[in-house]
Amino acid sequence: MSKRSDLLDFLARGRARPQRPWPHWRLNREQWLDLATHLTIADWNLLGLWAEPGEVFAAFATAPGDAVATASLACPEGGFPSLAGVRPGALRLERAAQDLFGLSADGIPDGRAWLDHGQWPDRGGAPRAPTQYAFLPVKGEGVHQIPVGPVHAGIIEPGHFRFHCNGEAVVRLEQRLGYVHKGTESLMAGKPLLAASRLAGRVSGDSTVGFALAFARAAEAALGIDAPARATWLRALMAELERIANHLGDIGAICNDAAFVFLQSHMTVLRERVLQAAFDCFGHRLMMDRVVPGGVAHDLDEAGAARLRALVAAVRPRFAELMAIYDNKPSLLDRTVSTGVVKPELAQRFAAGGFVGRASGRGFDARKAPGYPPYDTLDFAVPVLREGDVHSRLMIRAREVEASLGLVEQILAHLPAGPIAAPMAPGGGAGMALVEGFRGDILAYVALAEDGSVRRAHLRDPSWFQWPLLETAIEGNIVADFPLCNKSFNCSYSGHDL
Repeated sequence: MSKRSDLLDFLARGRARPQRPWPHWRLNREQWLDLATHLTIADWNLLGLWAEPGEVFAAFATAPGDAVATASLACPEGGFPSLAGVRPGALRLERAAQDLFGLSADGIPDGRAWLDHGQWPDRGGAPRAPTQYAFLPVKGEGVHQIPVGPVHAGIIEPGHFRFHCNGEAVVRLEQRLGYVHKGTESLMAGKPLLAASRLAGRVSGDSTVGFALAFARAAEAALGIDAPARATWLRALMAELERIANHLGDIGAICNDAAFVFLQSHMTVLRERVLQAAFDCFGHRLMMDRVVPGGVAHDLDEAGAARLRALVAAVRPRFAELMAIYDNKPSLLDRTVSTGVVKPELAQRFAAGGFVGRASGRGFDARKAPGYPPYDTLDFAVPVLREGDVHSRLMIRAREVEASLGLVEQILAHLPAGPIAAPMAPGGGAGMALVEGFRGDILAYVALAEDGSVRRAHLRDPSWFQWPLLETAIEGNIVADFPLCNKSFNCSYSGHDL
């Protein structure tokens, strides 16, 4: 039996529920327990887990990504069997579902609150006294704690990191996130599509194109419509510009944390050129609110196309020069090579995407599989390394910059004419999408009421499956290497905290 038929046939024992483009089956409790058992041997990647009042959902893909499906379980008594024991990436998502919807993940390995920091009222609306988060204990001679955050130096988002150390060596790191929980998914409920799309584009501002694209494709799937061809290609163009700009910034920031400010300065100049070109072509440096349900809100004229061709011609040789400096700087490589290693088996178990997964041998890229247009007609390679260290994560970014520059050229050469948006007639339905943001795969689930408003939306940032791996990457390294490891991941706080 193929992996594809194994996934679909197994879940098809449940009751079919409407969802596009991938199937959805509602399981009963016995079938959900069978699912948990089968996951011990099945080579399926967890794409996401979310809830709504009285029901929990989980999305899976086969390891090649050629089949995707959703399973759900009604929870009339408020509980569901945990999947975290067999898919560790589900743990924090289950903890979040408990906080947000009052469901109980039965058998969860760690039931502590996650997004709820003890400040929320109870289910009856009564205030509660703040509680202290119970960090896991570490025992041993000479082991001491170093608390860092949630407020950090510089303009970055809040997160708490609790180090347990023996001297300078990190024995264990534990994260505490959720400080920037905004209630985005609750704010989306009841909103018209366009208003909800604006919120989707603000889940994580550096991935505004990726999130807006995932939301738009899920909404279009729910309604059974396709964006016009020109809009589809313009979306890919914006997504690749976003990828280039963020990778340039990250490469420079990693070098800065290794005390090599020269490369950060010059990478920042290149990033600024990309952002200025985005503004000139699409009217916004981050291209926020340019991807909308039904298409795009801003076209590209011939002057803009010429501007982007000139950008590629200028960035490509200068980027190659800067990477040659990196490759030939032994003192810099001494800091990045073999530092902060993520083992391939862990990247696979957590289904980590993007440069974190690809640096540790996991070659998943949503543009390739399950795939979406226009990438099925574009020529590009997905770089994969296996060392899993800071250097590998930097080099994956570098190779993706080179690939994305080529994609920009291909898109400009084949950009079709025609309208840039399709009408979004009101209607109900459920849709799901998976797109490749610069950090990795972004999952979007959108359920629409009959009047076209959003009944439920869930957006899963790649960081949900990457943050836990940062805890393992720093183990055995020294405390001073944490900023370097952290920046090589560059997980999103906002995208995770929702």
